Amino acid sequence: MNDSVFSFPSSLNINWRSLFSRKIKNYSGKTIEINCQKWSLNCSDLRYLNQLCLKNKTSITLIKAQTINTIISASALGFRSYLYQDDNSIEETITNNQLNAEILQTFFYQGTLRSGEILEKEENILILGDVNPGAKISSGGDVMVWGRLLGTAHAGKNGNDTSTITALQLKPLQLRISNKIARGPNESPAQGLAEQCSIVDGEI
Repeated sequence: MNDSVFSFPSSLNINWRSLFSRKIKNYSGKTIEINCQKWSLNCSDLRYLNQLCLKNKTSITLIKAQTINTIISASALGFRSYLYQDDNSIEETITNNQLNAEILQTFFYQGTLRSGEILEKEENILILGDVNPGAKISSGGDVMVWGRLLGTAHAGKNGNDTSTITALQLKPLQLRISNKIARGPNESPAQGLAEQCSIVDGEI
């Protein structure tokens, strides 16, 4: 059986909380995909959606959006998510995101990097998905993984000491920033928070 779909209003001036609280009653006992369209939702917003769904015995199976902020929030909370873009939203989506990733300076990749796969770019790298053990990322700038970083990541590969590596779960086999090498932390971050490493006083 296909999931039911709830789509956010196209107008950003509508009170979506009030609308969703009324509409969710029609989906009671079903599974649902939520299409957030161009709405930028944070973790608190998505928790609110999920709480209303749970009260109505409705399960969220997928969160779709045209804004990367919403997808990052969904990934941070463990929801299956999908970023889609139309021709008019590509530049707006990248320009407005909180990662300050300019469209000409950041390479975006959606999906899982598996063992043996290598992703190497001169610009910043933003991955929406996991990096499995045995996979490698190498960037001339920052590395941002909105998922689990379990493989090897090298930021600032050309000697940029100000580069950073960010992930929702930072447990790589090896971290490198410029010519510095380290391992990831043993502890996992709190739900909804990311981890970032940088060079401080000559060490990662």
